[in-house]
Order: sequence, then C-alpha cells, then structure tokens
Amino acid sequence: MTQQLPCNKAYFKKITSDHKGSFATEKLLELFWTLYNHFGPQDWWPGETQLEIAIGAILTQNTNWQNVEKAITNLKQHGLLEIKAILEIPMNDLAQLIRPSGYYNIKAKRLKHFLEFIENEFGSDMEGMQQLDTMTLRQKLLNINGIGPETADSILLYAFERPIFVVDAYTIRVMSQHDMLDMDACDYHTVQEIFMSNLPNDTCLFNEYHALFVRVGKEFCKKKKPRCTSCPLQNL
Repeated sequence: MTQQLPCNKAYFKKITSDHKGSFATEKLLELFWTLYNHFGPQDWWPGETQLEIAIGAILTQNTNWQNVEKAITNLKQHGLLEIKAILEIPMNDLAQLIRPSGYYNIKAKRLKHFLEFIENEFGSDMEGMQQLDTMTLRQKLLNINGIGPETADSILLYAFERPIFVVDAYTIRVMSQHDMLDMDACDYHTVQEIFMSNLPNDTCLFNEYHALFVRVGKEFCKKKKPRCTSCPLQNL
C-alpha cells in the first residue's frame, strides 16, 4: 500500500457491523469473514510506490506473482522503476528484463503504452492521476492499449486506493462453486456490481476481500483437482 490504511480486524468489524443490507449482503459478509478468520490479513499489494504497484498489475496478467517479482527485481537492478527510464530503454531490452513474467514482448508494449499515457497526459507525474475522480481515471486506463477491466481496477484499488472491487477468475470460480452466481452467465461488470452494491464501498475491505479470493482459489478452489473437503468454505 502506498499509504497506511486502517486495514485490520477491528476496522473490518466496525464497517461491516454498521452496514445493514440484504440477504446478499449477509452472504457476502459471511464469505468474507470465513476467509478472513481462516487465512488472516493478506497485506496486499506488494510494492513500494504507485508506479511499482501499477507495473506489477500489468505484469501479473496470465502469470503468478513469483514470476512478477523476478521481473520487477530485474527492473530495479537496472534502475528502471522510473517512468522516463522505461520509456527510453529499447523495447527488446525491456522485454528481456521482464521475461520471467511471461508474454514478455506483449507486456513490454503494454508497459510502454501505460507510461506513454502518463507522460502525455500528466507530464510523467502520477500525482496528476490522483486528482481525477475514480470513474474518469478508470475510463482513461481502459482506453490504454492492453489494459482491461481487471488490470485497470487493480491499479485503481492498490495504487490509488480507490474503493473499487477487482474481479478475477478466482472470484468467479469461488462464487459459482457456492451457487452465488452462474459461471457461464456472468461478465466482469455484473460480478463487480454484486459486491459494490451489497458491501460498504471501502478500499480496505475491497483490498482484503480480493486478496482472500486469490488465496482460497490458489490453495483450495483450484480449476483442476479442487480441495473441497478441506476448504474453509466447505460449510458455507
């Protein structure tokens, strides 16, 4: 996180106990607390600066975080965690540095597009992005070649600490396994709206909830050979 937000159990208890909602709200909060009590806080998103977090969000597309860490370490070792530095390095050299993240030629182009956007619109100053309201900034991010809803929302939530819920494959898989939505009849916006219309619109809560979905998805609700009998959500 770029700032010290009050993301702890006492804070979550306060905002969720104060929030009175529908049956859907109750089920979503039950799911959250079951995961939180089992796994504890996840301390997401790794990154020392807004730029590093945003770069991580782009590199993590279609790969795991361990591979992203290797790519970011390469950029750090070459002094390239700066906007102008990445823009100046040749595309092929950038691609080789981020090679551990997979699809490195495509991701190198996406990084360049993202940083060109910051340079052209904000004079290479991410603080200028902070001044925009969430939906305006979101649309601008979505207009960047290679930035889809999940990546845009990850940047908004984790780099800019905006209260927007990030939906990924783990979210949809876990929710569908517990009959909370139909995996084959849902799109990103529909699933996102389920959370944002039934939960407190809170950055800390959305941060932790998304991280917990990833954790349970990786350890239990796997695409192949799910570990349902030992899953903390077994009795949900």
